[in-house]
Amino acid sequence: MDAEGLRVDRAEALRYLGYEGQELDADLERRFDEAVAACERDLRARCVHAVFPVDAARSGADRVALAGCGLVLEGRDIERHLDGACEVALMACTLGAESERALRLRAATSPTDALLYDAAASALVEAAADAEEARIVSDAAARGLRTNFRFSPGFGDLPLAVQPAFLAALDASRRIGLSVTSANLLVPAKSVTAVVGLFAGEPPAGSARSTCASCGLVESCSLRSQGRTCHG
Repeated sequence: MDAEGLRVDRAEALRYLGYEGQELDADLERRFDEAVAACERDLRARCVHAVFPVDAARSGADRVALAGCGLVLEGRDIERHLDGACEVALMACTLGAESERALRLRAATSPTDALLYDAAASALVEAAADAEEARIVSDAAARGLRTNFRFSPGFGDLPLAVQPAFLAALDASRRIGLSVTSANLLVPAKSVTAVVGLFAGEPPAGSARSTCASCGLVESCSLRSQGRTCHG
């Protein structure tokens, strides 16, 4: 699905830049505004998701297996996050190759403009992920199911090594042009993959939408080191 009409969360983009209330001079603010406008005007997010039943027979301690795609999500944290889930939604969003080209062009002419554009694009792909997650939540609610927040590979002990199988389960390369490197990094870089649990009853305690400050994995989270979060 193509996501149009998305807007950059300016506060989030500034946070990626390390902004903590400092005064921005007029030139820097103008260049930031231009980066935001360029992202909103030129980039189109493409998103996809699919829902798979939990394969209880193949799941167990520190692993959740999904039926219909062969994917196994490894780790104590994802097992806790999906404890009691009847189904699992896999989702992926990307800003596409145009985001890579635009960033390379700016990097060749102005490191500052490249940095501002990078932050704006990061905020825009998170907005796309929020919108796709909202669709998952809405579809689940229509079926009488509850959901918890999205949880991405690289968060906690869910390894990035799951990315190739994750993208294969979604046929993401064909459907939205998203692939993964030998180091399990997403290409294009401005992309998000995540898991959302679907529950017939209440989600497990502590798996509701949260903040980094309340997470026990805040110090070791690889997403935070990239200026991102698993919870939007």
